[in-house]
Amino acid sequence: MILEYFNIAVKNLRKRKLRLLLTLIGVIISVAAIFILISVSLGLQAAVTEQFRLLGADKFFVQPRGQFSGPGAEGAVELTEDDAEIIRNVPGVKDLAPWTLAPAKLSFQGRIRYTLVMGIDLETSPLFIESGAYQAEEGRLLLEGDQGKVMIGSQYKHNLYLGQEVKVGNRLSINGREFPVTGILKPLGNPSDDRMIHMSFEDFRPLFKVPSRIDSIVVQIKSGEDLQEVAKKVEKKLMKFRHVDEQTIDFTVLTPEELLGSFAAILKVITSFLLAVAGISLIIGGLGIANTMYTSVLERAKEIGLMKAVGAQRNDVLLIFVIESGLLGLLGGVIGVIVGILASKLIEYIAVKQLGTTLLQTAIPAWLIISCGLFSFLIGAISGFWPAYRALKVKPVEALRQE
Repeated sequence: MILEYFNIAVKNLRKRKLRLLLTLIGVIISVAAIFILISVSLGLQAAVTEQFRLLGADKFFVQPRGQFSGPGAEGAVELTEDDAEIIRNVPGVKDLAPWTLAPAKLSFQGRIRYTLVMGIDLETSPLFIESGAYQAEEGRLLLEGDQGKVMIGSQYKHNLYLGQEVKVGNRLSINGREFPVTGILKPLGNPSDDRMIHMSFEDFRPLFKVPSRIDSIVVQIKSGEDLQEVAKKVEKKLMKFRHVDEQTIDFTVLTPEELLGSFAAILKVITSFLLAVAGISLIIGGLGIANTMYTSVLERAKEIGLMKAVGAQRNDVLLIFVIESGLLGLLGGVIGVIVGILASKLIEYIAVKQLGTTLLQTAIPAWLIISCGLFSFLIGAISGFWPAYRALKVKPVEALRQE
């Protein structure tokens, strides 16, 4: 009996192809929007989680607060080499790797661009390399003693950031001083990282006139130590050294869990807002289905009356209309999922090719596809319930009188 109801519903939908198409557009757009948002959100969260996994569970960060104006801006809080030395002597700390950023003017064969240069301590470069998951695609990474040399991000090779490909051995002019390129890094997925230039502190500090400033410190703990406990010790020791308390503390100690939690919270708020907008559009699509079904009831009053006259029960009429509206929602959901998959992959492709980032990934789990399909079917069925209930009130005698 249910199969017969489905056949009747399908036949009725086929009779009104143009109206069907117009009704489906709203559902398709809504389902596709929801699918894309969830897919990108899941992919982005997975990509960031993987970055923190590569960082390892034995490292945390120490950074100054109040760098909204950029590293080294006037009035900004600064960490120094003295702070790094205090951290190094905290029990449980195995090693640390400080780094500092500064904006620079690049020049290569007549092409000028502006980017950030990072100064690193080559004595602790293995820890810095490990924490950033850096790998050389060409040449080699900077090693202790590599003064007067730089390693550059992947955009100088793949995205032609300086207008043409920069190769190992080429010389870049940085703030008027030339440096040979010793290595080109594999893409990290973040455009700002992939156009970063790295050099030793010995070259960085006199070039940018930054005698002791540090913008961030990666701290590695000893094997068997508890990361949270060591992080608390570092915070207390540094607070004492800098003469600050809980109210005036001017630096931040960030563990991977805190960083990941902060990111997840921000992503959740943004995704929830966007999903709410997409949900409103899906409700509008549902109203479109309700309008279509209501019009269908008015047009098919004689047909409904005939069905009742030959013995159709109220529940039979109700089921036919609910199934018909549900199929509208399901069809819109299926097409919307297909559109969502294609659009998600397009976004991922554009992010890689045009923006140079692999962080903007998409995830398409089976539960997401099934959920979108079922959700759209339910929205359609619910939207058609009131018009179906309206059909129950059609009186056979009055309906059969209509021409």
